Parts: sequence; C-alpha cells; structure tokens
Amino acid sequence: MTTTGERGLGVSLDQKRARVFGVLYLITFLTSIPALLLYEPALRDPVGYIAGAGHDNRILFGALLELLLIIANIGTAVVIVPIVRRQSEELAIGYVTARLFECTFILVGIVSVLGIVTLRRQVAGASEGTVAYTLAAIKDWTFLLGPGWVVGWGNGLILGYLMYRTGLVPPRMAWLGLVGGPLIIATGTAIMFGGNHPGSTLHSLQGIATIPEFLWELFLGLYCTFKGFRPSSSILQPDARGDRVAAMSAVAPV
Repeated sequence: MTTTGERGLGVSLDQKRARVFGVLYLITFLTSIPALLLYEPALRDPVGYIAGAGHDNRILFGALLELLLIIANIGTAVVIVPIVRRQSEELAIGYVTARLFECTFILVGIVSVLGIVTLRRQVAGASEGTVAYTLAAIKDWTFLLGPGWVVGWGNGLILGYLMYRTGLVPPRMAWLGLVGGPLIIATGTAIMFGGNHPGSTLHSLQGIATIPEFLWELFLGLYCTFKGFRPSSSILQPDARGDRVAAMSAVAPV
C-alpha cells in the first residue's frame, strides 16, 4: 500500500524534475543564441578569418557554450523520461533519441569551427582557405540538420504531443510545438533541397517559421522553472505512478 507520505514524496520529486527541466531549457537559450553570434566572424568569412588577426578566444568561448548546450539538451530529455514514460514508453525513448541526434549534429559543428581556429594558427596556404570554407559549410549544414530539422521532430512534435496528452503544461500552449515542429521540418527540408545557400529567401522564411517553436521552448523553460508541472495532470496522480510500478513488476523476470 502507498502511504500518504509516499504520495507526497512522489509529487515533490516530480515537481523538482519539472523545475530542473525548465532551468535546463532556459540554459539552452542562454548558450545556443550567444554561441551563434560568437561564431559569426569565422562563418561569415572563413577565408578572411584564417588570413587575418582573428578572434580565437571568441570562437573558443562559443564552442564552450555549445558544449554546455549539449549537456543541457541531453539533460532536458533525461530528467523528464521518468514522468512522460507513464504516458508512452515509445515516445519517451523517441524524445531522448531525437535529443541525442540533435546533439550529434551540434558536436560535429563544434569540431568544424575549432578546425577553422586551428587553420588560422597555422601558416596560411592556398589550400587552407578552401578547407576553412568547407569547414564553415559543414557547420552551416549541421545547424540546418540539427536545430533546423531534428528539433522539429523532437521538441516540436514528440514533446508537444506528450505535453498535450499528459496536461503537464497548459494544452493550449502545447499547440505551439505541434504547429511549430512541422513548420521547421518543412522549411528545413526545402532549404536542404535548395542547397542551403545563405542568401536564399528560404532562410528568411524559416526564421519566421521558427517563431512558434521558439515561443514553445521559451514557454516550457519559464513555466516549468517558476510553476513546475500542473498538479492536475493525470500522470502525476498516485494511481498513475502505482500502475507504472505494477506494470514493471509484472514483466520483471523471477
């Protein structure tokens, strides 16, 4: 039998997870946006960057921020799994997997930018300019395929659906993810087939299409940090936690 104290402890733990989840989401904003701005000189003109004086510390700090971004991204998935798996085991695993894929693209982008820094510190040659341009192009592609495509599936569709079904946050707000996810996927796919040219009007279109997803993730960060999950959510009730434990015990080997 579950005692009243155990029920309270379970609710308290879930709300602590909610606040950690929210803080981690806010950290993703505080790391991803500044990192992109710090990379700007090397990505805008990689050949000129390696040939000039450069700002290596600026680029290295951007790389550090993105490493912290990877930790925060994975944290948002890991901390919420014990809760959302009560609604759907498959979607909970899917969200973690999407986050890992996104982080993989981010990591490849970090390595590419660090490669540009290494080239700047070496003796510049005719071929090094081509390599720097190639590394900058790889970074652009990783941004498109990670934050510009995979995020639409993970943070938009999967997490949006989970939050809508569970009622952990106001369901009306979850529609931002359910709408924003497909918009990012559609525009990201169009840019991919268009060659991912920086001057393409599709990039401007994706910037507009990203607004619902941006607001969705910002809402998650602020709401969960300051309010936690909605206590009325069905999967936060003692019966939901008890049913989960019972189900796991039923399939456990003797």
